[in-house]
Amino acid sequence: MRKIVLLLCVACIFVCTFAQEPIRRPDLQTSDGEIFDPTRKEVKQDDYAFSMEYRIEIGYAQNYQWSRNENFMDMYFHGGRIGATFDFMLPMHFSLQTGLLIDLTYGQRQEHWRSMDAPSVQEEYVQHRILQSYLTIPVRAYYNIGLWKQLNMFFFTGPQIAVGLTEHDFLKPHISSKVETWLQDKGYKTEEYDRLNNEVSRFNIQWAVGGGFEWDRYRLQAGYQFGLNNMVRKKVIDNQHMWQWGWFVTFSYKIK
Repeated sequence: MRKIVLLLCVACIFVCTFAQEPIRRPDLQTSDGEIFDPTRKEVKQDDYAFSMEYRIEIGYAQNYQWSRNENFMDMYFHGGRIGATFDFMLPMHFSLQTGLLIDLTYGQRQEHWRSMDAPSVQEEYVQHRILQSYLTIPVRAYYNIGLWKQLNMFFFTGPQIAVGLTEHDFLKPHISSKVETWLQDKGYKTEEYDRLNNEVSRFNIQWAVGGGFEWDRYRLQAGYQFGLNNMVRKKVIDNQHMWQWGWFVTFSYKIK
């Protein structure tokens, strides 16, 4: 009896050991050296897609005319600027801007002359009140630097051409008839006229530099524009030169 029980126990142990279903193990996985290489550095590539941005711009502008001779007065012009710009987005945080800007500025100055009337010792003068309007076409290269979240700082430079629409001089003479006759004989104007018709060149080629800050759709910028060409239209003497420089502070809003 003991032998039978012993044989049954051995048989049960055999069946439990060798007859049960084998344990399934997961297949071995091979590692990809390119993915799991700890020495490799990930380089983030900036995705670039061509796009355009449209802005409306408004602000303050000041022009300054200065010369090397007495035939043209040095004068400041103060006024406003308004227009629209178009930005072509380029890689590496660069962009190219062009557009149409209109400047409307006003300047005033008195030109004094010594009286030709012997009994009088007072100075006589002609008051010049000049209203300027210029159409400016810029071609500027912008470089943007990200500061914090949506706050960016940018710099720009590039040429632009300013086309004079009008530069009307509303003359108001306070002179005697003798001085008026003498001025007319010398070629000086004593009645209101447009300086762009015969004195000042209508085209002013400039180079602009500046910068500013941008937050979301809003941009505040300032810049200086250097006049490159002589604005004297008809020289009476060889050393007659006049340039028009200026600076501006404008605010712009991105429509798209």
